[in-house]
Formats: sequence, structure tokens, C-alpha cells
Amino acid sequence: PQARPASATSVGLQDRAIVPTITYDDLEAALHWVSAAAPFENAAYISKATGKVFYSSSDRDIDDELPDDVEDAALYWTVPHKNDLDLGSRLAYRFADERLPEHRREVHEIFRHRGAYGKFKALLERVRLLDAWFKFERAETESALRGWADDEGMLVELCRPNAGA
Repeated sequence: PQARPASATSVGLQDRAIVPTITYDDLEAALHWVSAAAPFENAAYISKATGKVFYSSSDRDIDDELPDDVEDAALYWTVPHKNDLDLGSRLAYRFADERLPEHRREVHEIFRHRGAYGKFKALLERVRLLDAWFKFERAETESALRGWADDEGMLVELCRPNAGA
């Protein structure tokens, strides 16, 4: 039998390759890093062998030293930008359709200009739906991120360690 890395968690099937488990918090942090800038400015890669996350940026000097083969899709997963998971303005539109149908046109107008999220959150505060938005955004982000990870064959911890915090 093959030896497996200490950081890997067996999936219990003899025929499947050993895939490391990544915590949801680490995966979410990587998504936030990638999404903190415009698409393609920040990147996060997850090693398929160890589960270690590597960060890079085209316009920031960061300490992570990237492996030479980090762009090899057979060895690393590339964490998507939130827009690739429909978690940008489309998420706000879905929330507006479900919870703010009377403000739908206003929400669409807000997202045509700079500073949209601040204005959107101000609207939500005004109509007392800001907490509902945060819950919706958190749940949809987790669902989309776990769906992406599952599609990629990545093992993510079933529960969030800080879910009650």
C-alpha cells in the first residue's frame, strides 16, 4: 500500500487517490483574497497533495513563495473569484428579487455605478434588511464555494469550526 501524507484524510475507498482535507475557513479566506481585487489581480492556489494554500498578487508584494509548478492544474486548484461563482452583483440581484421586489429597479441602478455595495447596504439598512442580507450572503457563499470544491473533487470539512462565533 502507498504511504499517505500525514496531512491527508482518507476517503475510505481503496481505489480513490488520497486527497487532503482543507478547512472551510481556509477555503473561504482564499476566496476572499482572490475577490478582494479585480479579477486576475489576486490569486490563491491549493495544493492537491497537501491542502496548503498559496497566495499571489500582481500588484502587492506578499511573502508567499509560490512553487514553480503552481499553475499546473494537475497539482493545484485555482480558487475562483466571487464573480465566477455568481456571488457579485448577481447575488445582490437575487436577494432583491426575493426580498425587495419593490426596490428591484433601484438595486439594478445602484450596481451601474461605483460604490455600489456601500449604497446597496445603505438601502438594506434603510429597509431593515441588512442582517437578512448578511445571512443570505453567508449562506449563498458557503453553498457556492462548497459546490465548487465538490465539483473539483476537493474535501472540505463538513462543519465550520467557527460557525457559532
